[in-house]
Amino acid sequence: MGSENMKLPNIDFSHEDLKPGTLVWNQVKGQVHKALVEFGCFEASFDKISIHLRNSIFESLQELFDLPLQTKLRNISKKPFHGYVGQYPAAPLYESMGIDDVEKFTQIIWPQGNPSFCKTIQSYSEQLSELDQTIRKMILESLGIEKYMDEHMNSTNYLLRVMKYKGPQTSEIKIGLKTHTDINTVTILYQNQVTGLEVLTRDGQWINVEPTPNTFIVMIGDSLYAWVNGRLHSPYHRVMMKGNEARYSVGLFSIPKAGYTIKAPEELVDDEHPLLFKPFDHVEFLAFYYTEEGQRCASALKTYCGA
Repeated sequence: MGSENMKLPNIDFSHEDLKPGTLVWNQVKGQVHKALVEFGCFEASFDKISIHLRNSIFESLQELFDLPLQTKLRNISKKPFHGYVGQYPAAPLYESMGIDDVEKFTQIIWPQGNPSFCKTIQSYSEQLSELDQTIRKMILESLGIEKYMDEHMNSTNYLLRVMKYKGPQTSEIKIGLKTHTDINTVTILYQNQVTGLEVLTRDGQWINVEPTPNTFIVMIGDSLYAWVNGRLHSPYHRVMMKGNEARYSVGLFSIPKAGYTIKAPEELVDDEHPLLFKPFDHVEFLAFYYTEEGQRCASALKTYCGA
């Protein structure tokens, strides 16, 4: 299991005057840059989402995952890993569902309607996307590539992925989800009070990420890592489970749109930072990632489009 002593940086986004150009903005921006270079992730305090809505999210997840398997299997998608995932031999404790259109998803799962679920998921996604946009603006500013701001901010869609890890009913540690990097742009994860998430540091130590009701985990994915030409870190992480309680988590993923070419800005390529990856389309990379070869190689991104 991970180290009990090390902790991820905690960054406060709850300041009332957190606006571009202010002293507070610049201070927080510096903390974000440092954390993403050193760890590739951090804990974010963000009070725009009420404690009532945070609690409602986990009530909604429990209601959803308690449905019969046949109902959950209605969540299908042509995109890999966007629909229902479960019954997975390599991760028997894990099941998840992707939601990119809340109203359509709710209608498929509950043809009779479920306004409470729909409203909870919609509100949560909309409010948390504000944090995603703030962080990405800070990243571009800290790298001195503001001229790409509009292009970058318009290059992504959102996917909300809801996840459940069954308690393994043992004190022995079991794999909830194997070691991996995320392959999207930015992930913002919120989890209930059951531990399990571990993040690998750049020097090879696992950090236990203790869940708190007041913080979100922000993590860089491979698509952003490639776009900034390795200037930030995309961390390996995993979920390790023990005990009887189920772990619920919900991730907001910003994902490059189909047809958008991920290509490092010329300002981020120089003698000290040679080009790491050839330009690529995220959806095409996603298709490779879920092939047998993509799952087997140490870095699917390097195998697919390493320069």
